[in-house]
Amino acid sequence: MSRINRRDFLRLAGGTAAAAGAFGFPGLLLANTRNVVVVGGGVGGCTAAKYLRKLDPTLNVTLVEAKTHYTSCFMSNEVLSGDRTLESITFSYADLKHRYGVNVVIDSAVGIDPAARQVRTASGANLAYDACIVSPGVDFKWDAIEGYDAQVAESIPHAWFAGPQTMTLRNQLLAMPDGGRVAIVAPPNPYKCPPGPYERASQVAMYCKHHKPKSKILILDPKGKFSKARLFKQGWAQHYGFDTDNSMIEWVGRDQGGTVSALDAASGILKAEAGDVRADVINIIPPQKAGAIAFAADLVDGDWCPVDKRTFESTRHPGIYVLGDASSAAKMPKSAYAANSQAKVAVAAILSRFAGAEPGEPTYVNTCYSIIAEEHGISVAAVYRLSEDGKVITKVEGSGGLSPMDASAEHRKREVTYAHSWFRNVIDDMMQ
Repeated sequence: MSRINRRDFLRLAGGTAAAAGAFGFPGLLLANTRNVVVVGGGVGGCTAAKYLRKLDPTLNVTLVEAKTHYTSCFMSNEVLSGDRTLESITFSYADLKHRYGVNVVIDSAVGIDPAARQVRTASGANLAYDACIVSPGVDFKWDAIEGYDAQVAESIPHAWFAGPQTMTLRNQLLAMPDGGRVAIVAPPNPYKCPPGPYERASQVAMYCKHHKPKSKILILDPKGKFSKARLFKQGWAQHYGFDTDNSMIEWVGRDQGGTVSALDAASGILKAEAGDVRADVINIIPPQKAGAIAFAADLVDGDWCPVDKRTFESTRHPGIYVLGDASSAAKMPKSAYAANSQAKVAVAAILSRFAGAEPGEPTYVNTCYSIIAEEHGISVAAVYRLSEDGKVITKVEGSGGLSPMDASAEHRKREVTYAHSWFRNVIDDMMQ
């Protein structure tokens, strides 16, 4: 494969929707109507439901989702800085239903019977399927940090699912006195949105710089390194004095004792290897695992769901395809854009098999933006392909890449504009 430069990659990634038509399935007519049930109304599930109907309007496609609206986790950190409202990242499923003909069922999937090929919901419905797509996102390992559980998280939020907890965290920042301390506890790998905790620290610092300039943000991290670390640290140094005596942001990694073992919620004290940490605002992002339905449906091996990486079909139960954060798709990150790409690979595989053909050779893409300051954006992008033995998804050499360390101020400013356009394009592609 010839070398793909950054500009060409972004152009190609933006055209993935059009490229899906190249699979050769538009207008596919089947002798018998097929039923596909999609569990989970996030990026992976919505993209899959839309493209199944778009590429074969004869399919009966049912999307099962517990929430009445989709609230985007990507770009939700901007709510913390005040640059966005929660309403601006909340979207209706109406277009999937009325424009694409997806049957949207607001309910929770609680079980899947792979022998009977049925999805069972909390309301008692049994939804028959010829193929089932499961895109459940992540759940938390609540026993990983002593003293922190789902109940405590209502007042000491994780805010890792955008929605009410995002506003709880935002309101706590607003109420914090100038000179206060915000402690962000990052999770161990693997987890949803690898750059997310560090963009969150950036967005909190952005708010504090303008409104509470004496405040400090402490990141306690069980890892020795993190996604886009050099770019983040460079941006932090430029805007927030990182690595100086007056830095607004401090990162305490594994080697410095950043691993947190317990929370005393009553006193607001975190117990870390480096010692006790008291903070005015605490944001704990717990260790993660596949969403609950993946465990209920016996789709997991350990914490995540093993899949055939050519199709994203579960290796535990044929006919069920697992997308996005819940799947074991290394070396792709657990990200929104990765889920969007994986959904199209799974759709192509399902339509191929419905037509009696073998799935083709997949290509996957990912891109991710992070906003460090008002006019300072960074990104990472890559094209992936399947290894020769079919076991690993590997990065195509020379594809994509990171924002350059020596980028100009104008380049950084443009990346913020690109980030907002990328967000809008992903939302449009998955559900509008």
